[in-house]
Amino acid sequence: MSGVLLGFAIVLVLVAVGFVAAWLLPGEAHAMQRGIAPLVYYITNPALMFLLLSNADLGAVLRTYTPIALITAAATGLLYALVAGGLLRRPAGPVAAGAMASSYVNAGNIGVPIALYAVGTAAPVVSVLIAQLLVIAPLYLSVFAWCRHRAGRDAGGEGGDARPLGATLGRSLANPVTVATGLGLLAAAFAVDLPAVLARPVEMLGNASVPLLLLMFGISLRGQRPMGREARAEVTLGTVLKVLVMPAIAWAVGRFLFGLDGLDLLGVVLMAALPTAQNVFLFAGHFRLATTSVRDVTLLSMLLALPVSLLITLLLG
Repeated sequence: MSGVLLGFAIVLVLVAVGFVAAWLLPGEAHAMQRGIAPLVYYITNPALMFLLLSNADLGAVLRTYTPIALITAAATGLLYALVAGGLLRRPAGPVAAGAMASSYVNAGNIGVPIALYAVGTAAPVVSVLIAQLLVIAPLYLSVFAWCRHRAGRDAGGEGGDARPLGATLGRSLANPVTVATGLGLLAAAFAVDLPAVLARPVEMLGNASVPLLLLMFGISLRGQRPMGREARAEVTLGTVLKVLVMPAIAWAVGRFLFGLDGLDLLGVVLMAALPTAQNVFLFAGHFRLATTSVRDVTLLSMLLALPVSLLITLLLG
């Protein structure tokens, strides 16, 4: 129980610091956000992913936890796409961003203390990171790139990406996070230890990623009104799927398809109950997609995931 509370408390404090900074320095808020975003996207976030995965025990997480994470995320994202695209008739870009927001969890910072304190092992969170960074994120980034390419083509090159689609997709797949994840897995597979002169800088950069990302998210909240009327349906759909439906899917998959119980099942369901990762906001902004609904789903899921996680711990712990 204490691990769940600690993980959420750390995140909320850092988001609050960013919000207060933007409130006290309104003239600098936009510049701070624009300065932090590329720094996190290109430098600190890749360093963090390499750091987390290069020390992973691959055999322990690939057999069970990673397939469950993939199935759960795919089912949740597909549900969002079917409802938002089929029933609400939303365009491809907002649907893609919303699907990722409803199924991509904040495993990198909230998940680590929750897994360690509530379950006693980092295996569930590492498996989610592997699934998200090697499969889910590249897939969504490719879709984001396609949406931006199509927007550029339809607008004659304005507001989108008018380069050839192959080049756009290639660039999205070769993004810094995916490359760093692949290198981290190679280092783990072959037990490669970086020399101290390289390992320490990578560790320092990686440790800076989470605070910077949460500060940026807090800065973006100033002057914004959650659950705006124009995106209320998408925000409600994404939040319900993220906070309630995704943990239920994870429980069903883990219990009935993989036969898990006890702490193993608790770890799987707690990881699925984590709020939306701030990385989704970063990715959507990088590809100029709908960030308002993503931001609102991220914020609401962060507030609602705590009581849901506590309830899951009481029921399954």
